[in-house]
Amino acid sequence: MHPLIEVPALDRLLRRQTPVVLLDVRWHLAGPPGIESYRRGHLPGAVFVDLDRDVAGPPGPGGRHPLPDPVVFESAMRRAGVSRDGLVVAYDDADSMSAARVWWSLRYFGHERVRVLDGGYRAWVEAGHRVSDAEPEVKPGDFIANPGRLPVLDAEGAAELATAGVLLDARAAERYRGEQEPVDPVAGHIPGARNAPTSGNVGVDGRFLPPELLRERFAKLGATDALDVGAYCGSGVTAAHEILALNLAGIPAALYVGSWSNWVTDPSNPVATGDG
Repeated sequence: MHPLIEVPALDRLLRRQTPVVLLDVRWHLAGPPGIESYRRGHLPGAVFVDLDRDVAGPPGPGGRHPLPDPVVFESAMRRAGVSRDGLVVAYDDADSMSAARVWWSLRYFGHERVRVLDGGYRAWVEAGHRVSDAEPEVKPGDFIANPGRLPVLDAEGAAELATAGVLLDARAAERYRGEQEPVDPVAGHIPGARNAPTSGNVGVDGRFLPPELLRERFAKLGATDALDVGAYCGSGVTAAHEILALNLAGIPAALYVGSWSNWVTDPSNPVATGDG
């Protein structure tokens, strides 16, 4: 299934009363909690999913957003109405940064029919479609979490890939270079990693660039379907966005879920700064 769905296509499905589970995963690294945005207005019938609580495990040595326990994730998705074979559409404010982590997580745990609303809530509103502030009654789903359906990396695997393949660092350039680090205790990047900020995957409207432009972008960084490719970020959220963009470009890639927040917990792991 194509990982994206456009606003007109989603509107048609909803008008036909096609069963769709809508997951509102608005989340802000700094700012008001996503639930506040949800309560002010969301797509009709959408259920709020808390990225920190439902889509990631507790922060710790594994990183700030490690993989959740399968039982916890399964329970959260069932509460949201996700069934084994039902269509799921996830969205956030606009750029799919957090929606992509839900897309990746559902795919990792074995759900095939999941898509991201390209352009998110903003695109829906700008198209003139109505929103709601009512929380829907949800029929619990029967989703079963079966982990391991997508490739992942640990710190050792990421280090190897940075040498033997292509490891993309999805953070902003100033964090990659080590000039700024607003969240983690150490600044810099994994030696050998190549900087590919996720902001470059989308246009000013928050929608993903066309596949041919994404292929060009990644090819300039040496990432093609002829090599092993992986991605990381600060805590494994925006790197899932990079995985989705690579998917659109036809390039399979593995996610280092723990990312930089896991890498720096081991003082023996080397740190590079500058442009690499």
